Amino acid sequence: MNRFVNSLAAAVTLFAATSLPAHAELDAAQLKKAIQASIESDYPKLDALYKDIHAHPELAFQEVKTAARLAAEMRALGFDVTENVGKTGLVAIYKNGDGPTIMVRTELDALPMEEKTGLEYASRDKANWNGREVFVAHSCGHDIHMASWVGTAKTLLGLKDQWRGTLMFIAQPAEEIVAGARAMIAHGLFTRFPKPDVAFALHAGPFSHGTVFYRTGVGTSAADSLEVTFHGRGGHGSAPHTTVDPVTIAARFIVDVQSVISREKDPTEFGVVSIGAIHGGTAGNIIPDSVQISGTIRSYKPEVRAKLHAGIERTAKAAAAMSGAPAPDIKIAEGAKPVMNDPDVVATAADALKTVFGDKFRVSPPGTASEDFSEFAAAGVPSMMFNIGVYDQERIDAARNGGPPIPSNHSPLFAPVPRPTIETGITAMTLAVLSAFDQKARRK
Repeated sequence: MNRFVNSLAAAVTLFAATSLPAHAELDAAQLKKAIQASIESDYPKLDALYKDIHAHPELAFQEVKTAARLAAEMRALGFDVTENVGKTGLVAIYKNGDGPTIMVRTELDALPMEEKTGLEYASRDKANWNGREVFVAHSCGHDIHMASWVGTAKTLLGLKDQWRGTLMFIAQPAEEIVAGARAMIAHGLFTRFPKPDVAFALHAGPFSHGTVFYRTGVGTSAADSLEVTFHGRGGHGSAPHTTVDPVTIAARFIVDVQSVISREKDPTEFGVVSIGAIHGGTAGNIIPDSVQISGTIRSYKPEVRAKLHAGIERTAKAAAAMSGAPAPDIKIAEGAKPVMNDPDVVATAADALKTVFGDKFRVSPPGTASEDFSEFAAAGVPSMMFNIGVYDQERIDAARNGGPPIPSNHSPLFAPVPRPTIETGITAMTLAVLSAFDQKARRK
């Protein structure tokens, strides 16, 4: 840590004269110079960290080595680190006088899928997932988040004459299965440690690096899982009249449930029901006894969520009744809540981020994917999540002009350009945290 802090000394001198009292305005333009100097001095280490994590990903609640690596990084900086919070999560605390507690979250886990980027540091690791061996890949950007998280922590310590309070950096497991945030909260995240005054997170996405997208209010959708088992009476495929065919019942439901979206939900409100898996039968000439389908339900508003749940259940029962079949088994499990971006937190951070990023700091519509960062806001912590781009602008332009499409998150070809993406993440997150410290100080 000492070497890093010393490397910032020259940059901090650039605006030492503007090391402002707590009630003054945050000078984002001057801070940008110090942040850039910090990144320049330490980027090689961050690049090595990023590529090592990318090459050796771990699945939800299996992130033992990843968590240990981050814990070592934070201890080296002087943070007080507690491991195994929420099974494989960690909490890193750094106190710098009296003031608010600001939380910054990263995720630890990767996806059960094969990477096909061809990168020199591409993952070839495998792990056990639901009883079978699978490839594992950081195809969602969590490795970018981790590198930015460590870089932000280093930068904030180099600028600690600019803020007073407590940094609470958490590394959360199992975001991909929307279980890690709840696990950490259940394990005492806000009772064993200070409950934050503000929380921040970022997410990488398939747009040009150097851009930052944000919004106030709903940021992502709620996500619920759906599982329906339709029961019938099996028999020979040549004599369907002697059976009750659960395959046709399931097929009818899959089509008819879309009428809940098109004919019952307000067309101006977001809501999606998607069936992603169908399991039933063993051979083409055998009508099975049962068929199981699995899907996902997405929405922004509680009333839309309730309407979708009721419509799914009614449609499933009706599909079975039309064939004289037994009532189906229906399981709807509530998953992630919508991410809610606090208006005051967003407004304060936006002032600083607009100064630095200019027209590359943009408002975005709500995302239709889901995120369990929402659990922290639901626990009473004013929060903000923003998004950063990962690709060269030339590649974005080429795709718009009919070239190769841009791989999105969860694509086996998802391949962020590391340095400019991580630099954007560190710059944006550092400014967001400093803006929150500044706001709280000026409100005293």
